[in-house]
Amino acid sequence: MSSRNLHLLATLLAVLALTVTAGGPTASTPTSTTPPGVVATAPVEVDSVPVAYVGTVYLTFDDGPHATWTPRMLSVLRKYGVHAVFFEVGQNVSWYPSITRSLRTYGNLIGNHTWSHPDLTTLSSSAVTSQLNRMESALGYRPRCVRPPYGATNSRIATIIANRGQRQILWTVDPRDWSRPGTSVIVSRVLAAVRPGSRILLHDGGGDRSQTVAAVDLLIPKLRARGYVIGLMAC
Repeated sequence: MSSRNLHLLATLLAVLALTVTAGGPTASTPTSTTPPGVVATAPVEVDSVPVAYVGTVYLTFDDGPHATWTPRMLSVLRKYGVHAVFFEVGQNVSWYPSITRSLRTYGNLIGNHTWSHPDLTTLSSSAVTSQLNRMESALGYRPRCVRPPYGATNSRIATIIANRGQRQILWTVDPRDWSRPGTSVIVSRVLAAVRPGSRILLHDGGGDRSQTVAAVDLLIPKLRARGYVIGLMAC
């Protein structure tokens, strides 16, 4: 074969090779599954969708400080960047002053829950004043808010508190966590009753509060997912 024919044959083979390469499928070429006429959009992450604001609710804790459960409750609150009002019993404050200081250090507020947790409506006015004063002596200052134990109050108790320049604070949601009904029950009771402005009663003292600690760890993200902001009362 002449050199001219060899040259033409080489040229023809090169053209054929380019044609096969250009026309064949490649592994890196994606196949579109979008129907004709439909504009493809990027998937939306569910967690990135903003939740509409519904209202503010408030967490409050009674009967502490407790050597075990109050620090664990504080750990949960810090995990979510949430603050609360702790209505403390003066006797417990005198036993665990460093725990009370730790609550305040991390932005929580303390309320007066009396010295020894009596039903104030059964006491004389002077005895009521003594209960409040002894708690504040252990605390080292006068807090703005008072919560009568058991929520037991009347016009006389309310007047004594008001004349001291303090606010009486009760609650609007009570899951009865003190009875230890189970973590899931505490959570469901709160979610069923909560409304904008709700003051939620929980306990960090007075017994085994492991269920309450676990419930708060679940409640905070659930409340936020429903559009609630967890605020801090002015106490």
